[in-house]
Amino acid sequence: MTMDARKFRILQAIIDDYILTAIPVGSRTISKKYEMGLSSATIRNEMSDLEELGYLDQPHVSAGRVPSAKAYRLYVDQLMQSGAIRQGDAESLRSYFGNRAQQMEDVISRAAQVLSGLTHYTSLVMSPKGVELRIRNIQLVPVSSQSALLVIVTDGGIMRDTVIRVGGDLDADALYAISRALTESLSGKTVSEALQTLRDRQSDPVSSQVAGFLDSVETDSGKAKLALGGQSNILNFPEYNDVEKAKAFLSVLETKEKLVQLLDGHNEMAFTVRIGPETGIPELKDCSLVTATYSLSDNTHGTIGVIGPTRMQYGRVLSVLSAMGKQLTELLGKDEE
Repeated sequence: MTMDARKFRILQAIIDDYILTAIPVGSRTISKKYEMGLSSATIRNEMSDLEELGYLDQPHVSAGRVPSAKAYRLYVDQLMQSGAIRQGDAESLRSYFGNRAQQMEDVISRAAQVLSGLTHYTSLVMSPKGVELRIRNIQLVPVSSQSALLVIVTDGGIMRDTVIRVGGDLDADALYAISRALTESLSGKTVSEALQTLRDRQSDPVSSQVAGFLDSVETDSGKAKLALGGQSNILNFPEYNDVEKAKAFLSVLETKEKLVQLLDGHNEMAFTVRIGPETGIPELKDCSLVTATYSLSDNTHGTIGVIGPTRMQYGRVLSVLSAMGKQLTELLGKDEE
């Protein structure tokens, strides 16, 4: 027995219906709702064959069938091969991100919130690790007579800032002059190159503090950061009405460690779809994780994704992730014009 075109059409209808309703699907439902020109008896026989092939499960003897993880895998593979991923979401996402300089953490956090809002699932956004940031400019803005705000803008418009101590003789004009000299000296260099430049020359107190801050930026950029959005969205799905099941899911989100390990090592693939047990995380055995990548100008990659029930709206999710990946690549990966 093999999967033929008719069986696949019936399976696709079952999956589409179950995604919408979360109710086991019977042959009469398919016969009435989907115009296939087949009788209920014929559909029932085909459903029995699909169950024997491992594509359908029957939760109760008297109930209809539900798709198995194997069915969702076939469905997603066919969806991606057919190119049924909408590409028109980029413009709708553009308004969520301004072109102003932003903290990397702000971009990552904002992206997670936007993704969860658009998909209604739990979202994950992981920054690249080992990123070689390049400096664009350095600004020193007086805060008080003894302190100034140090702002370092790197490629992609990403901003890092901290407050440093300065001498009382350094007014706004003096700080501007130091900012200009540092920018001329360090612009276009990676953080590690800028650090070496500052170490190679006799440093004044302000430059020493700049070097100290750059050192912390370099250390921090080597670590991947994971932001989550819509952690409680899973509770909106009937599959997670069970309190213990919901608690197990939320515990994975709280620790983050398993999620980082799951995302790490797959951040150069355009899309990945892990269905049920394919995640390798027992607490996510009834979930799917769909991920996509975005790129920085130095060819490093970050990961975005969503987690939801296996009866996920895969087409919509893949479309949104594709658009979000392009938007983040444009925002974070662009070179200075």
